[in-house]
Amino acid sequence: MTDFTMKTGDDGVAIITWDVPGKSMNVLSMEGATALDGLIDQALADAAVKGIVITSGKADFAAGMDLNVITGMKDQGSAQGVFDGVMTLHHLLRKIERAGMDPKTLKGGKPIASALPGTALGIGLELPLATHRIFAADNPKAKIGLPEIMVGIFPGGGGTTRLARKLGAMMAAPFLLEGKLSDPKKAKSAGLIDEVVADPVTAAREWVLSAKEADLVKPWDAKGYKMPGGEPFHPAGFMTFVGASAMVHGKTMGVYPAAKALLSAVYEGAMVPFDTALKIEARWFTHVLMNPSSAAMIRSLFINKEALEKGANRPEAPDQTVRKVGILGAGMMGAGIAHVSAMAGIQVVLIDAQQASADKGKALSEGLLDKAISRKKATPEKKAEVLARITATTDYAALEGCDLVVEAVFEDPAVKAEVTKRAEAVIPADAIFATNTSTLPIGDLARASSRPEQFIGIHFFSPVDKMLLVEIIKGRQTGPVAVAKALDFVRQIRKTPIVVNDARFFYANRCIIPYINEGIRMLAEGVNPTLIENAAKMMGMPLGPLQLVDETSIDLGVKIAKATRAAMGDAYPDGAVDEVLFWMADQNRLGRKANAGFYAYDEAGKRQGLWDGLDAQYPRSADQPDLHDVQHRLMFAQTLEAVRALEEGVLEDIREGDVGAILGWGFAPWTGGPFGWLDMLGAARAVEICDRLTAEQGDRFQVPALLRKMAETEGSFYGARAAQPSAA
Repeated sequence: MTDFTMKTGDDGVAIITWDVPGKSMNVLSMEGATALDGLIDQALADAAVKGIVITSGKADFAAGMDLNVITGMKDQGSAQGVFDGVMTLHHLLRKIERAGMDPKTLKGGKPIASALPGTALGIGLELPLATHRIFAADNPKAKIGLPEIMVGIFPGGGGTTRLARKLGAMMAAPFLLEGKLSDPKKAKSAGLIDEVVADPVTAAREWVLSAKEADLVKPWDAKGYKMPGGEPFHPAGFMTFVGASAMVHGKTMGVYPAAKALLSAVYEGAMVPFDTALKIEARWFTHVLMNPSSAAMIRSLFINKEALEKGANRPEAPDQTVRKVGILGAGMMGAGIAHVSAMAGIQVVLIDAQQASADKGKALSEGLLDKAISRKKATPEKKAEVLARITATTDYAALEGCDLVVEAVFEDPAVKAEVTKRAEAVIPADAIFATNTSTLPIGDLARASSRPEQFIGIHFFSPVDKMLLVEIIKGRQTGPVAVAKALDFVRQIRKTPIVVNDARFFYANRCIIPYINEGIRMLAEGVNPTLIENAAKMMGMPLGPLQLVDETSIDLGVKIAKATRAAMGDAYPDGAVDEVLFWMADQNRLGRKANAGFYAYDEAGKRQGLWDGLDAQYPRSADQPDLHDVQHRLMFAQTLEAVRALEEGVLEDIREGDVGAILGWGFAPWTGGPFGWLDMLGAARAVEICDRLTAEQGDRFQVPALLRKMAETEGSFYGARAAQPSAA
């Protein structure tokens, strides 16, 4: 079977149907493109064919280009090979666009329309943009757009050039530079598509039979075409491109090559004829694809993320779909878990010590759903349906029949032990008990359980409804069924799981805390706090370490520091950091929640800038460090912990380390994660930098044996993984 098939009706309309065998959504491969090319040639050459409709045999039109094919293009050949492959796709889409018309008179072509039954993303929109009319089904769940920028590339199948010329640079910017997705009606309003109808194939067929020759000529092929909003050399267009350039640099800090390349393709392409503009787009796309950052982002944010979501590391066990979940503790975390569970169709029992607290936890769902309704992302009927799934109570007897319980009470071992015993007295013998903790060892908490093989850690990140990552922690006695249950639950609530072994701070917090601590340590040393924060952002971190501790709360940092010091005794390494944290807490500057932290806030809680009181307490040194030195300290504080976690067996799969770092705390996404960054930097260079940092700053930058050996053998993390026979 081929990806594309064609059938010509008695009315002379050829229907080309895209239906990739064995895939839930269509993705375009080079073989598929070749098949489509042949069918287009056949239809254009057949005198009996009056026009063509391109549609899908699935519920959606297409999810885009197969990113495995895109990465393969880079791995298998040179830049010239990548460029030639991209131009082959451009020639196909240009053939569809010109549809056999005479290149001089622009007459004699056959009308080609596209009919989208549902979602159309990436090449799934670029292909329709090359047709003469786009019809989409009135499907509010469908998403239409060009999200490539989100995974480190940009629309390279003509979408960048066509959309910029169709809408103008300013109007196209949200769809190109931000990857904005729209439902069909909004896509029509924005000018991405032409019609929203009940039956897009029928409407497209009717249009094909009635289309005039003038309907087939794209504006950019017509004489006298002017780009909407003005070309770069027009006063209005000039201001657009100046503003866009500043916006791109401000948002990306220059570390994401795709955004800058996209803007260059639009700018340069706007000053030349259309076919030349396509070549410019292809060259910039090739430039981005050959950049190691794009390969790293595609690998982590698409290929590895998708593999983990599909259960790449799931143990052999029967299906563990959760039907009824009990949530112990109705605070922000417990209420958030209850909400995402109910949204996934799971029956929820939300328990708290006080009925008022349980009701307040359920009210969080009501508030989130009201907000969704106000944004037209939910309906009153949906709200009623979701809320009906949540039972808020103080009665542990309501847990009867729960196949999973998630405990989300205070980070107090005694409290957790008490609720564990109360729940296990009620729940079925085969139910799985999960504790949501960010720091307490799972093995210690499991001592309160009468069935430790069914006890597991599930660490959610706050706010639960927004954060995509869930960290699953295996205790010493945790069995495979418990792991499978946790993974299946996380998949049900549409989040990305990573599985790690039990150790202090697990994986995510183990890496986040040193990042925060290094920033605070530099502040105490007299480093300008603005330099600290901007150095982090210029490396692609979403938040500087001082802002991050404000967001998570300074008093939480104090609690963690005290607990860690008690556990480690004389080996505790962060006394200098504690001095700053404890002083801030004494000043009642507890972070954003108190409208006072390392940053100052107005009465509405809006951040106003770094607090000026920091200068008085921690005077700035006359000699400020080099920007790169600050960046190296902040980056290696995190990445060395990631390597140590792998070396010690806390982390079993580098894919989980990279995906978890990006989704969990925003580790510079352009790098593909800490292991991706070390591979990009090179192990030898990383060891050289860390040896210098160790001499200057201390043993916290000491190179793990695993990384040093890798440098000596000229190896890499992903190279080593690819060499493993079991690598998936």
